Amino acid sequence: MSTEETTWREHVVRALRERNRKECDNFKEIIEQNNRLIDHVAQLKSDNLKLSVENEQVRNAVSTGGAGSNVAIATLEKKLLSQQEELTDLHKRKGENSQMIVDLNQKVEQQKKIISEKEHSLADQQTNNNRLRAEVQLLHSSLEELKKLNTTLLDEHTALQLAFSSLEEKLRGVQDENRCLLDRLMRYKSKDADKLNEENESIIRKRLPSIFRKRSAKLKRDLEDAVREPSSSSNNLAPTPTSGGSGTPLQRNSTSPAQFGGGLLGDDDFDVASLNNGAMEALGLDDDEYISARFTAGEGIHDGHRPSIDMLKATGYLGQPNPTKILMKFEAHENESHAVRWSPVERMVATGGADRKVKLWDVGKGSTEPRAVLSGSSAGINSVDFDSTGAYILGTSNDYGARVWTVMDNRLRHTLTGHSGKVMAAKYVQEPIKVVTGSHDRTLKIWDLRSIACIETKFAGSSCNDLVTTDSLGSTIISGHYDKKIRFWDIRTEKQADDVLMPAKITSLDLSKDCNYLICSVRDDTIKLLDLRKNQVISTFANEHFKISCDFARATFNSGASKIACGSADGSIYIWNVNGFLETTLKGHSSGLGFFYSTAVNAVSWSPNSNMLASVGKSKRCIIYSDS
Repeated sequence: MSTEETTWREHVVRALRERNRKECDNFKEIIEQNNRLIDHVAQLKSDNLKLSVENEQVRNAVSTGGAGSNVAIATLEKKLLSQQEELTDLHKRKGENSQMIVDLNQKVEQQKKIISEKEHSLADQQTNNNRLRAEVQLLHSSLEELKKLNTTLLDEHTALQLAFSSLEEKLRGVQDENRCLLDRLMRYKSKDADKLNEENESIIRKRLPSIFRKRSAKLKRDLEDAVREPSSSSNNLAPTPTSGGSGTPLQRNSTSPAQFGGGLLGDDDFDVASLNNGAMEALGLDDDEYISARFTAGEGIHDGHRPSIDMLKATGYLGQPNPTKILMKFEAHENESHAVRWSPVERMVATGGADRKVKLWDVGKGSTEPRAVLSGSSAGINSVDFDSTGAYILGTSNDYGARVWTVMDNRLRHTLTGHSGKVMAAKYVQEPIKVVTGSHDRTLKIWDLRSIACIETKFAGSSCNDLVTTDSLGSTIISGHYDKKIRFWDIRTEKQADDVLMPAKITSLDLSKDCNYLICSVRDDTIKLLDLRKNQVISTFANEHFKISCDFARATFNSGASKIACGSADGSIYIWNVNGFLETTLKGHSSGLGFFYSTAVNAVSWSPNSNMLASVGKSKRCIIYSDS
C-alpha cells in the first residue's frame, strides 16, 4: 500500500511541476520585471512622502520668512521638477512594459498553437509507431515461420541428397552392368560378324572377282592413273560410309537409308552397304581398295561415270578429318548468342546475340577480344551474313529491321525498316545492290541498297524462319516457313514454283556451292536433304539424342557439301556424312550434367576456306573447332 501511495504522490508532484512549467515559465520574466516595477513604485511613493514632508517643512519655514528660505524653496522646486520628470519616465516605461506584456501574450498564444500542432503530430506519430510495431511483430512471426520452413527444406534437401547419392550408386551399378552386357553383346556380334564375313567373302568372291586382282600390282598402276584423271563429275558424287574421326565404325542413320545424288548404294540382290565392314575385314582391304573395287565391279554412279579415289578425296568425301579439337573458346555476348557466320575471305567469325550487338572475332590471331563491335540495333540479333567479298556484313534483328555494316571501318551504312514483325533472315541478291529479308510478318521484302527502299514484297502467308538464294544473281529465293513449307520464288517473274511440304515447321536452310542440294532442319528433330534438280527429299538425318534446340536453330554444309553439322538441345554438335552416317559428336557446349543441365547450341557455321567449325548457343560462348 505504501508503495502505491508513494507512486501516486510522485505522479501528483510531477503533474504539478509540469503545470507550473507550462503556466509559469513562459511569464517568469514578465513577473520578475513587474515585481521590480512594483518595488520601484513603492520606493518612489516613500520618496514622494518624504518630499511632501520636506515641502511642508519648507512652507512652514517660508511662512516664518527669511532669505535662506528662498534658496531652500528654489532647491526644493528643482528637486520636485526632477522628480516629476522621473515620474514621467516611469509612466512611459510602464506603458512600454504593458505593450511588451501584450506582445509576449501574443507570442504565448502562438506558442500554444504550435504546441497543440506538435501534440497532434506527436499523436499521429505515436499512431504510426504503434502500427509499425504491429507490422514488426508480424514480420517477426513471418521470419520465424520462414526459418522453420527453411529448416524443413534443408532437411528435405539433405534427404534428397542422400537419395541422390544412393541413386548415383545404383546408376553406377547399372552402368557397370550395362557395360558388361554391352561387352557380351559385342562378343556375340563379333561371332555373328565372323560368320557373316565368311558368307560375304563367298558372295563377293562370286560377284566381285576383280577385288583380288586389285590387290596386286595392277591395282597400284590403276590408282596411279586415277590420280591423273580430271575430277569433272566430283560434284555429283556421294561418299561411301567410312569410319569417323575417332576411328570407330560409323552408325547408319536409322531413319533413312536414302541415296545422295545418283547414290553409291547399288540396287543389287543384297545390300552391299550393310556388308562393307564385314567384307573389308574378311578380305583385308582398306577403304581405298574397297571403294575402287566396288566402282570397278559396276556399283555406284549409274550415269556411266566411275570416279577415282582421288576424285573422292578431292571433293572431301573421303579421308577429310572432322574438326574435333577446340581451337578457341570465348564469351561472345553478354546474353544468349543467336547467330554465327564465317567471313568468305578471312579467318574471321561474326556473331550476333540477344545483347543487340554484332561482334567480329579474328580467329587467325587467336584473340579472345572482339576485333570490332557493330552496334545500331535496338533488339536482339537473329542472323548475320557476309557478302561474297567479305566487305559488308548483313544483320537482322527483333526490332523489325535489318542493317548493313562495312567490315573495314565498322560503320553502319544502311538500315532497312518496313517489316511489321521481327526479321529472322537476310541474304544478298545481285550483290552488293540488293538484299532480301524474311520476317515473322509473313512477307519477304527485296531492298535496293542504292535507294534504301523496298522494291518488291513477296506475300508468303506464313512466318519466314530462314532463306537462301541460288546464285550470285539471286534469280531464285528459297524460304523456309512456320507452316512446314519450303517456297521457291523467281524474282524475274511473278510466278512461284511448287512448294515442298515438310513434316514440321522449318528452322533453317543451307545450300551447297553448286546449288544442287539443299538441307533443311525441321522441328521434328530431323534434317532433310533435298535434290533441287528433282525437287524432292533424298535423305533424312536424325539420331535418338539429337533435338532441335529452337525455332531458329541453324544447320550447315561444309565447303565441299560432303558433311552436315547441326547443334542440339543437349549441348552437342552432330556431324553427318551426306550418305547418312553420323560421323562424330562434339560436346564442347555440354555441361556434362545431363539433358536438363545442357546448354543448347543455336547455330553452327563451317569455314569456307578451312576445315574449321564455329558454334554459338545459350551459354553465351562461341567455340571454334579444328581438325588439328
